[in-house]
Formats: sequence, structure tokens, C-alpha cells
Amino acid sequence: MEASTGVYCAGVDIGAVGAKAVIMSGGKIVGSAVVPTAVNAEKSGLSALEVALKMAGIMRSDLKQVVATGYGRRTIAFADKTITEIGCHARGAYSLNPKVRTIIDMGGQDCKAIRIDEEGRVTEFIMNDKCASGTGRFLEVMSRVFEIPVSEMGPLALQAEKMVPMSSTCTVFAESEVISLMARGEKPEDIINGVHHAIAQRVAGLLTRVGLEDDVFFSGGVAKNVGMIKALEEIIEKKVVTSSENPQLMGALGAALFAAGRIAL
Repeated sequence: MEASTGVYCAGVDIGAVGAKAVIMSGGKIVGSAVVPTAVNAEKSGLSALEVALKMAGIMRSDLKQVVATGYGRRTIAFADKTITEIGCHARGAYSLNPKVRTIIDMGGQDCKAIRIDEEGRVTEFIMNDKCASGTGRFLEVMSRVFEIPVSEMGPLALQAEKMVPMSSTCTVFAESEVISLMARGEKPEDIINGVHHAIAQRVAGLLTRVGLEDDVFFSGGVAKNVGMIKALEEIIEKKVVTSSENPQLMGALGAALFAAGRIAL
């Protein structure tokens, strides 16, 4: 059940890299924001919420319910309830595509593979938080090696004429390997294509363990990377779909939907 028009609720998602907020009314998003996560997680969440409130044209006192999620959710004193990011990403993805059964959430510091049933409930999940090779952090390190913005990595991968395999999945060793490949004369776009496939190969292992079905929903900041979507599709041989707006907001969207449900109870 969703909140009625004129009744506002919010979801706040505190990730390792970004703090996100979504405000909903009448089942529609009326405000949203993504800001960098600072040292103080609660201040970062409040900053994202304030930007979203401004977009919605309302005050914080107008919010009837606030649900927090993400690694920093327990620091959000202004939240009425906290829910894990696993459940929130599942709820957000399912609300956009009820046919989805497999979800991959790739953020700056971790990667999660989630399995849901026909009602959007989480039935299985696995998380990679021990190694950066399956996360946005890996791409950030590689972008510094190539001296380009991380936002250009995906488009460059699509320009590749071939895929240069990466033998190392460790971020430290991969950095040295990329430098060696460049010294050998390999084209940057071909190496970058290999970087994306190395990440996708690691993520594919997580997806296989939870159960892989069409269509795979891709959430998190890395889902904006067109090269990563292509690499995933080639490796798992399934169509990968994502949000048409901002996949970074999936956790906050799910939290807002949970908040709306609490209002309607």
C-alpha cells in the first residue's frame, strides 16, 4: 500500500560512498538526492534529505514516516525505522520491474547478489565485502591508472576492438598488471574492456550462487556504467536491466516504499 496524495514519506540510504534520499507521495517520487558520504554518516543523510525536501517543496516536519537503510542506517536518529539494504534494494527493484527475480547491487565498497520471489520478498542473498575487485572501488583505482574520470570508463570499454584478459582480481596486483599491459602497447580501451569483464566475472559467481533468471536487475552507482552492463550480459548470457533514472536511488526508493507502507497500516 502507498501513501495517499499530500502525505509524504522518505527513505534515506547511507552508503560508503554516497548518501541518497527519496521522498514519495501518492506512490510517486516527488524529491530525490545523492550526495557524497562524509565522515559523519548522519549529517550526510540529513544533507541528502534536505536536498530532496527542497526538490519536493516541503519541510521535514511534513514527513509522516522516515525509513533509513544502508551501512550507516543505525546512525540516523531522525529515522522512524531502519531496514537492511538487502530488503530495500529488493523492494525498490521489484517496484520498477515485478518480473525481476535476480538483483545485483554494486556500490562503491561492496557487491550484493539478491534473489526474490514473485511477491518481491528476499529468499537468498550473498555479499562480497572482503575484496574491492567486484565493486566500484576497483573501477576508481583503474580510472586513476588511466588518468581519466571514472564516468568515462564505461563508454571507453564500448569502443574496444578486443578484450584484453586480466589475470589478477586483486586491486593492488591488477593496477600493476594494467601498467604492464599499457607498456606492452595494448590499447587503453581494450584493457578497460578487460577490466570490466574481470569485475563482471566475479559478480557472475555471486549471481549463480543465488540463482540466475531473466531479467537481472542492476542497482547501485556502478549500474550507470554502460560498459559494465555489456560485460555482465556477455558473461551471464542474460539481459541486464536497470532504472531509467538513477540506479543509485534503489535502496532509498525501497526504504521510502517501506515508509509508505507503514503510513498506510
